[in-house]
Amino acid sequence: MATTSRPQHREGAQTAATGLTLFAAVMLFIAGILDVFRGIMGIAEDDVYVSTPNYIFKFDLTSWGWINLLFGALAVIVSFGLFTAKTWARVVGVGIAALLLIANFLSIPYYPVWSLTLIALYAFIIWALCVVKRDPLAD
Repeated sequence: MATTSRPQHREGAQTAATGLTLFAAVMLFIAGILDVFRGIMGIAEDDVYVSTPNYIFKFDLTSWGWINLLFGALAVIVSFGLFTAKTWARVVGVGIAALLLIANFLSIPYYPVWSLTLIALYAFIIWALCVVKRDPLAD
């Protein structure tokens, strides 16, 4: 009897792990695409961004555009690795989500509501990728 309950528990844990990884993959993909669009807006020097004259971490809008474009493209690439449930993608996914979280923190004065929304989204992505335990049979 004890042997039948363990595999069922393992299947439930594996299903939850797969669900969290899939959640993180989808959210990282969507957020990466949105950061790519945000980067294009910054590079095009659109009037979408607010000008903040007294901000300590002031960058040129073109610089913010390239930062967002680069990190967004990396996030999209890493999300494809997460769809295949690779361990390297989880590790890099946590790193890229952390960098994007920091970048969005630094851009709060330029686009406050959107930056705070993406900070929360990247925090959920980091949580989802860190909560899943590594399966030795997966890689």
